Amino acid sequence: MMKTALPGCCGVRCGIDDLSGIAPLISGAAVGLVTNMTGVTREMILSSDAVARIADVKYLFSPEHGLRGERQAGEGDSVYKDRSTGAEIIPLYGGRTAPDADTLSKLDFLLFDIQDAGARYYTYLSTLTDCMKACADMKTPMIVFDRPNPISLSRIEGGILDERFSSFVGRYAVPTRYGLTIGEYARYICGSRDIGCDLRVVPCSGLTREMYYDDTGLCFINPSPNINSVECAVNYIATCLFEGTNISEGRGTTTPFCVAGAPFVDPDALASAMDAYDLPGVVIRPAYFTPVCSKYAGESCGGVQLHVTDRDAYRPFETGLRLFDTIRSLFPEMTVRNGIDLLFGSDRLRTELIGKEKIGEFLKSNSEPLAKWAEEAEKYRIYRSSAN
Repeated sequence: MMKTALPGCCGVRCGIDDLSGIAPLISGAAVGLVTNMTGVTREMILSSDAVARIADVKYLFSPEHGLRGERQAGEGDSVYKDRSTGAEIIPLYGGRTAPDADTLSKLDFLLFDIQDAGARYYTYLSTLTDCMKACADMKTPMIVFDRPNPISLSRIEGGILDERFSSFVGRYAVPTRYGLTIGEYARYICGSRDIGCDLRVVPCSGLTREMYYDDTGLCFINPSPNINSVECAVNYIATCLFEGTNISEGRGTTTPFCVAGAPFVDPDALASAMDAYDLPGVVIRPAYFTPVCSKYAGESCGGVQLHVTDRDAYRPFETGLRLFDTIRSLFPEMTVRNGIDLLFGSDRLRTELIGKEKIGEFLKSNSEPLAKWAEEAEKYRIYRSSAN
């Protein structure tokens, strides 16, 4: 039975809510759908079930964290059957990152409907781009159902990836916070990198570039187990870098990516040092936390918590760099692993950008590359500012 729309869900409509517009193209077609728990209509009907009403869903492809978000970061999955549609579920993580040629040869279209988090190192972007490449090779048309960027489209921040450090946490020369929807990102990569995919994006309606997810009227579904709020997604830009260290980024707590610390960190000393930067839009307070899983499970950690007070003023990437460098300076027990190079997008943070002055020089010099990148991406944008 059709569910009625939830209260407050009558503002922005996602691409999947415009199935009637795409129905003449895919009606009765053999399709595969790349999706997970975030792939729902505004009535909270799974995208797979909605698509199955008009097309023959042969396969469901799940990214990192599984089809229903039940997997923690890095965990694999196995092939099984979807109870609702009967489609075979194939994981796209680990050894396989895109449908193989034999599978695509059985499809008329590959569809994609996943909520992104707005950060370059979120692996759903690599799933998307690897699928586009596979579709281009097999000349299989691909349709992306667009969704809002939870941390808005109005800000671009961070280092631009050096493609010598391309990996599953960043394929292309894109800033950490790239300010595009996943549909705009698909258009940008397909067009700027000559992927050659027959790509169609079904846009959102009612979306403007200033909107954060909680401005859209849509119900927030965790895009992965540890992104549990809009504030968490904003702070993810700041603290995900700690995944490349022995500092906990808060996985295994109720505030993932909003805290950072370790058993050897003095919270008061760290918070006091960070106060000296007078960073806008955020309050950084001393904090203790005990993760129940991941780094330091069951151990009391000292550190700080990031409280966002003004999203428009807050600069999470700069805050994260300053926090990273301050912990490295104050606490020699902090270790930095080579994986930090993949997250940052080069080896500079590990080998060169050490100390307050070096970090400041990088942030100042980085404004020009970001402006050039934004200019390049402009023609692939779909949505405009509310002032336009």
